[in-house]
Amino acid sequence: MKQVRPKKNLGQHFLTDLSIAKRIADTVDSPYADIPVLEVGPGMGVMTQYLVEKPRPLKVVEIDRESVLYLNENFPKLRENILGADFLRMDLQQVFDGQQFVLTGNYPYDISSQIFFKMLDNRDLIPCCTGMIQHEVAVRMAAKPGNKQYGILSVLIQAWYDVEYLFTVEPSVFNPPPKVQSAVIRMTRNEVRQLGCDEQLFKRIVKTVFNQRRKMLRVSLKQLLPAEALSVLSDVLSGESSQLSLTLRPEQLTIPQFVVLTNEVEKLLCANTND
Repeated sequence: MKQVRPKKNLGQHFLTDLSIAKRIADTVDSPYADIPVLEVGPGMGVMTQYLVEKPRPLKVVEIDRESVLYLNENFPKLRENILGADFLRMDLQQVFDGQQFVLTGNYPYDISSQIFFKMLDNRDLIPCCTGMIQHEVAVRMAAKPGNKQYGILSVLIQAWYDVEYLFTVEPSVFNPPPKVQSAVIRMTRNEVRQLGCDEQLFKRIVKTVFNQRRKMLRVSLKQLLPAEALSVLSDVLSGESSQLSLTLRPEQLTIPQFVVLTNEVEKLLCANTND
């Protein structure tokens, strides 16, 4: 069968360097070397050829019908485990009958954040996620507090996963070459099982304050709390040992500080509702 034509509407950039493909495939071996692997967007199987050699169950999910035909023809041993589907619409509990798995892939740049938000929603199923994404996104995901790259993605992912930036990949090893650098990352589930606050409110606060990341918290939180409540919040935080202050900007807050902030905001929101 002829090679698959990269499709712009699917954000396809096929990796052509086999040594890099093997390096990415090998990222699934640590720290979970025994559980199954799900590869997203295998394309023509440049990573799949190395993943299929590993002594562990493998399934691949591909939305492009032409790629599915190519994979079925070139990976006959994998035929029953080639899923022609949209990963973002899949019930991940059904993939390995509720068993945990490592997620990996050369992720389409335009939906990588959506893939990782789905990972977060299924974090008990996915103890490890590896793969290649846009360099800029990888830097944001791994950024620490105080860094200008630290933002929504950093906080929401690092609340549940330890993020490692593994290595950079240049555009020249793709067909067609993307206009940006790529990077390979690994996310490993941390020890947190409960955040210690309302998770939905936590997300809402993180998104609210980072949408005005250059503003102090006392300004951005006006979208959630009236002026009187903000004044109360300022007084409460001044007595906390968390070193929190409404004069801080969001990039200065650690995840535990976001948890403290969420709990205090929740108390004030409940008080306002009851009044």
